[in-house]
Amino acid sequence: VQLQASGGGLVQAGGSLRLSCAASGTIFGIYTMGWYRQAPGKRRELVATVSRGGTTHYADSVQGRFTISRDNAKNTVVLQMNSLKPEDTDVYYCNADVLSTPFREQNYWGQGTLVTVSS
Repeated sequence: VQLQASGGGLVQAGGSLRLSCAASGTIFGIYTMGWYRQAPGKRRELVATVSRGGTTHYADSVQGRFTISRDNAKNTVVLQMNSLKPEDTDVYYCNADVLSTPFREQNYWGQGTLVTVSS
């Protein structure tokens, strides 16, 4: 199973970016999908998660500005980021709990995608 993230880049403060992540490989199902971010020298922190049924959870710092969504048929998760702030600058990672066999759930990480917000 691989998670392929895309959509990072450079944007001015107040702008928007859309991150996408697609899971591929042998997949029997995906439970929670999410996005995390990490700055150099800091711990990776949760940004947002979405359950298979669509229940979402957001970090307080992004609540109201970011929206997470998923397409279960396509095994994708999207993070729409609006009203970006310089403090949102980080490497963003997608994450998923995947049934790689009918009886085995594993947690996977995508490669990071850099988001840079200029002031």
